[in-house]
Amino acid sequence: MTTSAVSTDRDGSGGNTPNARSAPPRRAAAKRVRRRVPRSALGEWTPPPGRPDPLEILGRQAATRVPELVPIRYARMVSGMFPFLRGAPAVMAADLAASEHTGLTVQLCGDAHPVNFGLFASPERSLVFDLNDFDETLPGPFEWDVKRLAAGLAVAARANGFDDACALRCAESAASAYRTAMREYAAMDGLSVWYQRTDAEAGLALVRKPGRRRRVERTLDAARARTTLQAVGKLTEPGPDGLRIRHRPPLLAPIEQIDADGVRAVFAAYRESLPEDRQVLLDRYRVVDAARKVVGVGSVGTRCFIVLLADRDTGHPLFLQVKEAEQSVLAAHLEASRYEHQGHRVVHGQRVIQSTADIFLGWCTGPEGRFFYWRQLRDMKGSADVDTMTPGVMRAYGALCGRTLARAHARSGDRVAIASYLGSSDVFDRAMGRFALSYADQTVVDHQRLVDAIAAGEVAAAEKGW
Repeated sequence: MTTSAVSTDRDGSGGNTPNARSAPPRRAAAKRVRRRVPRSALGEWTPPPGRPDPLEILGRQAATRVPELVPIRYARMVSGMFPFLRGAPAVMAADLAASEHTGLTVQLCGDAHPVNFGLFASPERSLVFDLNDFDETLPGPFEWDVKRLAAGLAVAARANGFDDACALRCAESAASAYRTAMREYAAMDGLSVWYQRTDAEAGLALVRKPGRRRRVERTLDAARARTTLQAVGKLTEPGPDGLRIRHRPPLLAPIEQIDADGVRAVFAAYRESLPEDRQVLLDRYRVVDAARKVVGVGSVGTRCFIVLLADRDTGHPLFLQVKEAEQSVLAAHLEASRYEHQGHRVVHGQRVIQSTADIFLGWCTGPEGRFFYWRQLRDMKGSADVDTMTPGVMRAYGALCGRTLARAHARSGDRVAIASYLGSSDVFDRAMGRFALSYADQTVVDHQRLVDAIAAGEVAAAEKGW
């Protein structure tokens, strides 16, 4: 995929720069895609004949997961429409694959719902806003991520009691911001796009109403407080020879000794996946303790651990998260990843998509040949609380997510072709709004299917989602 330089003009298609000659053919190709897949057609959604039962899809995922944790996953998903959508990216992937797509390929996040964007610290210790979940990342058509985001906003808006007109505006706002940003990125050279990022303070400057600014400021303050030291206070307790992880089964549970030995064994393999300078840094720490931790909604049941390390000189703590990487939910519907190691797939996708990646991001193979990736557990991380958003805040937040998603896609895809396909009108925006409401309706049906299955004893759910 090209990252050739283009100059600024009205439609972001290039000018007199050395590589601008490549822009017209790419624009022409994008127009041909429009004829094959009109932008308005992207807004259509009806369940196709023979649509798979969503519970069958979820059940296939459950077959590879820790059996005693699967009921917690279902309990979390059944608690509401938005939690159900969050936990069912595999269901939506199958639905997206049933429709015609543009073929304009980017490195997809694969699960770009509104809560999978958030705040974290850059290596320079500034707070940035970006995508933060890459378990399902894989190359695929750009609109699949936009549809996931738009549908998530519509479902979240309805869950907050907003009417459909408001839900529609939230979804359209995200799509409009994506389209506008992509046209801006189409006018940049590749290096300029790569350097783009959203600083949290710059995002705050976009919020003008005092009430909204105070809400965002509180979110930023909370993210800055979510550090390793805060995690130590919450997740550890004194042991015979120093700090140890405080167990809270089933969410934070001790692991068998063979697993503890396995964590230490794979630590060396993980180290080898890091750049050489990061290996030097990691060598300054030693493994102290490890525990199994339940995380997220869709990830519940995968094998996830936290590892407590200590600086060899000062004893200063560092928490790393070790998360199992299964095959992407998109893999059944797209070309296979060139990475056989699923942890490597996740790490590669994150490094391509994110403007600045975790310095401890790496991967390894664990016991029984399972794939894992590693990252810091907390490093000024924070996510938006969509459940408490007002209509205006959700609409602005959707726009921020849309712009961020466009930047992620512009790093890996043909931004000129995508911008040309999207065009300058609001046809794409309105299509995403229609799709979002239709898929929100589908989520109601699918959620009720889970409710009924639990009531009938077809699916076992925990008494609470913990």
